[in-house]
Parts: sequence; structure tokens; C-alpha cells
Amino acid sequence: MNLRILSLSLLSLAVSSSAETKKPSGRPDILPADAQLEQLWNDGEFTEGVAVAPDGRIYFSDISKSADKPGQILRFDPELKLTTVYCPDSGKSNGLMFDRAGRLIACCGANGGRMALCEVQQSGELKVLADRYQGKRFMAPNDLVIMPDGKIWFTDPRYIGPEPIELDQMCVYRFDPKDGSLERMTTEKLIEKPNGIHVSPDGKTVYVAETNNGSKGQPGDSAIPKPGRMTLNAFPIVKNGKLGRKKVLASFGKEVGTDGMTIDVQGNIYAAVRMDSRHGIVVFNPKGKELAYIPTDALPTNCSFGNGKESAMLYITAGTGLYRIQLRIDGYHPAVAAR
Repeated sequence: MNLRILSLSLLSLAVSSSAETKKPSGRPDILPADAQLEQLWNDGEFTEGVAVAPDGRIYFSDISKSADKPGQILRFDPELKLTTVYCPDSGKSNGLMFDRAGRLIACCGANGGRMALCEVQQSGELKVLADRYQGKRFMAPNDLVIMPDGKIWFTDPRYIGPEPIELDQMCVYRFDPKDGSLERMTTEKLIEKPNGIHVSPDGKTVYVAETNNGSKGQPGDSAIPKPGRMTLNAFPIVKNGKLGRKKVLASFGKEVGTDGMTIDVQGNIYAAVRMDSRHGIVVFNPKGKELAYIPTDALPTNCSFGNGKESAMLYITAGTGLYRIQLRIDGYHPAVAAR
């Protein structure tokens, strides 16, 4: 979620904690006693969308603050401990995930971006998969999860960008790459402003972050917008593929809540919580009980587990950098899970 570069209501989110980072804490079956957050790279503007490739390399977005400057996608090699530019013009990519065939799928936002769900081809070029719903441009695709059946669920809020707004709501969508079909899965009444999204290992529950800062970044917007709901929510997937009754797992009151998230093999949720008073990766069980806390100096945006030898390594984007921490539990990757 591109929160740092918004209007006055979110300026505080750009400020890293001035205090020394606290020690990670929580259940020993999740966090080793000596677990420490390791900085891998810290030369970006606003990092987001961390994702692991089939070969174990880590990809992440670096979002430019300027509408005239393209964002980029970087690649970190765990073997070489080297970060390089993979895609020099990412169309303001945010959330990233690899599908079963090894294709990199990106949510590309507004503020000079593609405003579309895209495939990032090996050449670095972007291929638009979907950019409209019922003929109207998306707000600013933000984050995604690819299901074992290949369907892509993604969120479409607007936080920043002068581009005209054509749609009447900020929603969750489901896109099927097989036939190009697109379906709206939520309304603003259900989720005011969707952000991070993921799915449980049994495929029966979709988790959606509701992160409503009150601003759409439009010219003439109030300098001090009125924030809305800040919650982490669970939706059962019912037999017809629709979403059932919403359950609020965590509410963050008047502070900014959850950005991106990932899931471990036991179904625990690793949420990038951006509260000024207590930010970092918060681990919740499927019922919303906190199990562990990984503080970050900078405000976190997203996280994802590695694979192979690094299946229990959690990678985190926060502030202007990329970080990781060794855990004791493997991550769950729905895009490549057994169907």
C-alpha cells in the first residue's frame, strides 16, 4: 500500500521509529529465541510487494513518489546476497506474486502508473491482463493473491494519483487468466477500502485488510481527510465461489492498520501493521489472536516467505528497504500449492 506518499493525514507514516527496534517476541514454535531482523538493502523510495520466484530469488517493488518517475522491480539473490534491478519501469507496481507457471504478476497503481493487473515478462516489459471493470478504469490495483486454481484475487483502492476516478467503489476483484473473466467480489459497504489480501491453506477463507485513510489523492481533496475503518477481516468462500459473512479479526481503532500479508502452513497470518504506536509484522492465528510480533524501525508494507532452503525465512519490505528474519515455521504459497 502506497501510504507514505499521501496527503497530510498520512505524513506521520513516513517517519521511522526513532527508538531502537525492540526484540521480536512470541511463540517459540514460530520465533527462535535469537531471531533478529536482518537488513538486506535500503536504497529505495518506498518498497512493497515482496515475492519469491520458483528459483528462490526474491522480487520486490520500489515505488517512486513522483508521477513522472517510473517505479522499478528489484531482485535479491539469497545465494549471492546481491540486489539488482529486474524491471526499470514497473508501471508503479505494488503487490507481486508468481503463478504456477513462473510468471510474475503485478498490481500496478496510479500516480503515473499502469492502473492495471499486469504480467511482468522476462524482458521486463509489462503485459496488461486487466485494466477495466465494465469498461471503466481501475482505481489503482494494490495487492493480490493467486489461488491454486490460477485465479487472481486483487484489491483496487485509491490512495494517491491525480488520474480521473471512473469506478464508483473500491473493491476486491477476481480475475481468471484462462478466459479473461473478471468479477467484483466485495462492495464498499462490506470493505470500505481493501488493501492486503491472502488465502488460508485449506482454500476456504480469504483475508482482506481494510485500510481506509479517507483520501483518494484527488486534486481538491481535503488536506485533512477523515479516516474510515482500519480492520483485518476473514471471509469464508462459499460453494458458489462467493464470499460469505465477514468476520473482523482485528480492529486498529483510529490508527492505520494492516497493509500486505502472508500466511504460514498452519494458517497463521503475518500482517504488516503500520500503527504509529506499534508497527511491525504481527502474527495472528486464524481467529485473530496475536501469536508473535516482529518490530521494524521503518513502517512495514508487506512480507512473504522464501521457498526451498528458505521456506521458513520471512522477507519483509519496510520503509525504503528489504529485510528478512529466520523463523521456525514454513510459509504457504497458494499459487503453487496442490490443487
